[in-house]
Amino acid sequence: MGKEPPVRARLVLLTLCSGLFMAMLDNLVVTTALPAIGAELRSGTAGLQWVVEGYALVYAALLLGGGALGDRWGRKPVYLAGLSLFTGGSALCAVAGGLGTLVAGRAVQGLGAALLTPGSLAIVRHVFTGEAERARAIGVWSGVSGSGLALGPVVGGPLVDHFGWASVFWVNVPVGIVGLVLAFRVLPDVPRSARRGDPAGQTAVALGLGALVYALVEGPVRGWGDGRVAGAGAVALLGLAAFVVVERRVAAPMADLRLLTDRVAGTAAWAGFAVSFGFFGLGTFLSLHLQYVLGLSPTEAGWAMAPCTLSTAVVSVLAGRLCARYGPRPPLATGLLLVAAALAAFARYGPDARFADFGWLLGVLGVGLGLVFTPVSVAVLGAVPAERAGMASATASMAREVGGVAGVAVMGAILTARLEAVLRARLPRGGGADAAAVARSVTAGGGRGPGGAGAAEEGVGRVVRHAFAAGLDLAALVSAGVLAGVAVVVVVVMRGPRGDIGGRAAGALVRRS
Repeated sequence: MGKEPPVRARLVLLTLCSGLFMAMLDNLVVTTALPAIGAELRSGTAGLQWVVEGYALVYAALLLGGGALGDRWGRKPVYLAGLSLFTGGSALCAVAGGLGTLVAGRAVQGLGAALLTPGSLAIVRHVFTGEAERARAIGVWSGVSGSGLALGPVVGGPLVDHFGWASVFWVNVPVGIVGLVLAFRVLPDVPRSARRGDPAGQTAVALGLGALVYALVEGPVRGWGDGRVAGAGAVALLGLAAFVVVERRVAAPMADLRLLTDRVAGTAAWAGFAVSFGFFGLGTFLSLHLQYVLGLSPTEAGWAMAPCTLSTAVVSVLAGRLCARYGPRPPLATGLLLVAAALAAFARYGPDARFADFGWLLGVLGVGLGLVFTPVSVAVLGAVPAERAGMASATASMAREVGGVAGVAVMGAILTARLEAVLRARLPRGGGADAAAVARSVTAGGGRGPGGAGAAEEGVGRVVRHAFAAGLDLAALVSAGVLAGVAVVVVVVMRGPRGDIGGRAAGALVRRS
């Protein structure tokens, strides 16, 4: 089994998976609580997007730093620090009395997740040294990661219905405390790296990503010509360009950019970006669709995601075995195509569709996700020597999280633009300003269906429901196109030879497919 006896290794994997599950769960557990949060805190679309993005943005921006810190200071202490911050951030979210405090708590959660996630996968690599055993362990790890993402709405719905929206955060506190005790007792000490820190790179990537998401979230609300939105876009370009320059020149880079250009590992990382782009965007706004348009309760909306959850968890484990036998390319390409097909098919049902019409697509979506998550981790970890595993894990996780951040922001922008366009066409007497106000009422109102105080008349409410569904359909089609294109790239590019990243032949776990 490796450096740990078999029973000990399984206990380590179980401990790591418990912390990882919480971190992944909180990406989307809040989605079923968004209507309740919007009603209680009187927040519109942009504010609710920040509740989601506040976590995902900090997580994505600091993942590379978390991986580097783990490599340098030790993965166990950094993992423990991350789990502590995550638990404390959850408590802050639970007691938040305003939107600002809630978003701040989500940011603290994101910081904790950024510290614990890279170390988690790096410790898995250290404990499971055999290639086949490691691929299977990564399959379990990826299954927990994927099921945590997909299970978020399922867990969140009943909690919101029975205990209020704060309960989706309180539930993390006792689990986090137990996880800390277990991690302290069972996690092994992993050899450290002697490389120095990279504060310039961390500052540049955090500034670039933060400005980019601000522009994408606020653009549809303030207008793309607004000075703050345009300024944020410029800062994003400069920050991300500076990050690339710094990482190419610094003696000890936080991210080895060669990883992203490697034929196998790099393509896999970009595939992770693409699948998160589609899934996070759909997951966030589908929850609103189920409640606002179809009138489901939070519990019903959560359970509607169960087919996706179950299939993701099961198929992720199976995908680890497929990778060990065939390499990552076949399951990865198949998974991307399945997710793309599910998104495209969802968009074809139109605004009058009932859940019974399209619910089966969530099972297809879950199978696709399960076939993607594991091959991405296997390919990327196989591309670097053991001492750079934290960096490699963080790079892949960052690509996935940035994809999720971009998916929520871009799909939100497309949905909002389409929503307002339909309202202007269908409510000509309201004018542009009134159409925008009605659009904001979709998430700021307190009713079970869209409209709330801003669209009390049933006729207007029906128009708003159709407009919201039309916006979501267009966003899903755009995401489907992105995923299908990346699937083609995986099939073509991953045939090529692997590179040599970090001074060793890349792809020790990756068979030529």
